[in-house]
Amino acid sequence: MTEKEAYVAFNLTENIGSVRLSSLVARYGSVAAAWETYPDKRSRIGQGEVDWRREIAKANAIGVELVTPADTELYPKQLLSVPGHPLCLYVKGDAKVLSRASVAIVGTRRATQYGLDQAYRFGRDLAAGGWAIVSGLALGIDAEAHRGALAAKGGIAIGVIGSGLNCFYPEANIPLAGEIIKHGGAVVSEFPFGRKPDQTTFPQRNHVVAALAKGIIAIEAPVKSGTLITASIAMELGRTVMAVPGRVDSQASSGCLKLIRDGAILVRSPGDVESDLGDFFPTSQKTTPDAAAKAEPAADNAGIRPQPVLSAEEMLFLKALRLEGVSIDEIIRETQLPAAKANALSMSLLMKGRVRMLQNGCVAPPRD
Repeated sequence: MTEKEAYVAFNLTENIGSVRLSSLVARYGSVAAAWETYPDKRSRIGQGEVDWRREIAKANAIGVELVTPADTELYPKQLLSVPGHPLCLYVKGDAKVLSRASVAIVGTRRATQYGLDQAYRFGRDLAAGGWAIVSGLALGIDAEAHRGALAAKGGIAIGVIGSGLNCFYPEANIPLAGEIIKHGGAVVSEFPFGRKPDQTTFPQRNHVVAALAKGIIAIEAPVKSGTLITASIAMELGRTVMAVPGRVDSQASSGCLKLIRDGAILVRSPGDVESDLGDFFPTSQKTTPDAAAKAEPAADNAGIRPQPVLSAEEMLFLKALRLEGVSIDEIIRETQLPAAKANALSMSLLMKGRVRMLQNGCVAPPRD
């Protein structure tokens, strides 16, 4: 039995983790020797004894890489250094990205449009600057941060889930997980195949999210939420904790405001994050979108793409918009435009890239 196989076996075993295993290794000399002498090989998934050979065969069959502390070139050092680190990581995608300089973006599943836009903006711009974006692949803020990362040229996302990879939750984000992998990122779990999500798996998932990142950004979260748990874990691990402010009367932002009051760094832009995490960042990758734009030579007028000409009615339509979105009915009431005209203008401006349609049917300005 190799050290790697022994790690996989212990990860499948009930009531043992890295802290307890370290004491066994100190006693028996190696992980493999500790496994040979370990008396209680009960599986943490289902009934019966651990079948580590079947687990490895299943991983090989479906293209999942098992990464353990024995894989010294792949297991991320920033994760290995924290107490309670996973004995095995199940990785779909490129396992090497787990060791990249990364930022975690976390927040509520029930995000407002403001929160979704900020998550997308921070994810996109930080990924464009070379950071890998880590999150929990949940609905809401997590998913939008991942989408932002994928929108950046060469953007890398790392999704950490709170279930076995073959019990993916939430199912609605399976296509997003596929896009993360397709774009060179990774989807990761510390849980064996067959482990379904429950109230105990998500705090463990949050621990991995916080440990992988150099810093964590909270974007919209109630006071009682998993986001604040992740932030607390990050503080204990010595990670930089940041929060994006929101409206003082918004329940969705109450947790972020509490974090700021309790000492988290207030960040308003990806540039603020760069300032606070600059010392952690590899110099060779340290290029923010703003810096890249300044470094480019000014284009001559012949190369500038002309902006679409807007009519007076289109300008009136745009003036009625708000960042959180406005319904067509509200625009009609405010502008006094005929209903048919307002609907035609919404489509015209959509084609010109001057508005976007939200999932609730409202119209909003572009993210930029």
